Amino acid sequence: MIKAWIEAMRLRTLPVSVAGVIAGIACAVFLGKFNAVPAVLCVLFAMLAQIASNFGNEYYDFKNGVDKKGREGFRRGVTEGEISPKAMKIATFFTLAIAGVVGCMMLFYGPWWLVIVGIVIMLFALAYSAGPYPLSHHGLGDVAVVLFFGVVPVVFTCFLQTESWEGLQFVVPTSVAIGLLAANVLIVNNYRDMEDDAAVNKRTTVVIFGRKIMSRVYVWFGIIAMLLMLPLWLSLPIWTLVTPILYMVLHISTWRQLKNAVGAQLNPLLGKTAMNLLVFAVLLLICCALHMEGHVCADYYFYE
Repeated sequence: MIKAWIEAMRLRTLPVSVAGVIAGIACAVFLGKFNAVPAVLCVLFAMLAQIASNFGNEYYDFKNGVDKKGREGFRRGVTEGEISPKAMKIATFFTLAIAGVVGCMMLFYGPWWLVIVGIVIMLFALAYSAGPYPLSHHGLGDVAVVLFFGVVPVVFTCFLQTESWEGLQFVVPTSVAIGLLAANVLIVNNYRDMEDDAAVNKRTTVVIFGRKIMSRVYVWFGIIAMLLMLPLWLSLPIWTLVTPILYMVLHISTWRQLKNAVGAQLNPLLGKTAMNLLVFAVLLLICCALHMEGHVCADYYFYE
């Protein structure tokens, strides 16, 4: 039972939600600002929102007859009869409620209208799989991921740190870049499930365009993401270019495995894609932190 709940949380993909927040913190550090408490709150909120979305995805896909036993992907506790649908539904809304409490704590560090942002995030966490027009069933899952795992966490985490909209010329491209890299995790997921999804008329982008095209999209998302962040790289010391170079090495390596993998072989690549993104975000934060530390040291030396 415990194992089924852990699998329902989909821990392998949680780095995706954390990476967006870390990238937002990196942007704030680059702008000379950092506030630990709201940063931690953003991480907690992002993780809880993703877990709630994962729970909701399992419950509503079961309810809509999308899942089947013995699927190639990770085991679904509700479908396999290990978790009752009612328990999963309660867990979904309970996790959302906890996320809401964490979100409200952010109001000590930001304006009241952040409540609206939080509500929209929680609604889309459900809308991904629920409602009359589930986003994941109509080729819109990738767009939702770019927005809610890239643009929203990066932009608003940075805003909560800096308490301003400064540096948007760096923050916005970075947020889109992170969103594209996050969308690659969904591409791997849908790449694996194409036949099962097509059988139940779940129109993911892989079902619509096919594996060959989406494999190319996967690799191009990585390239475009690095190019989008060019303004930031040009504003950092040249040695920081090791970050996009390292990411591309990992990205191309994972892509080459993706092209030759089928079925359950794609499960480890799902985790690899998520970890590639997390590594990139952490290295970005380190680059920005070292860059700012260098500025502080230089200013101190000049002052002395």
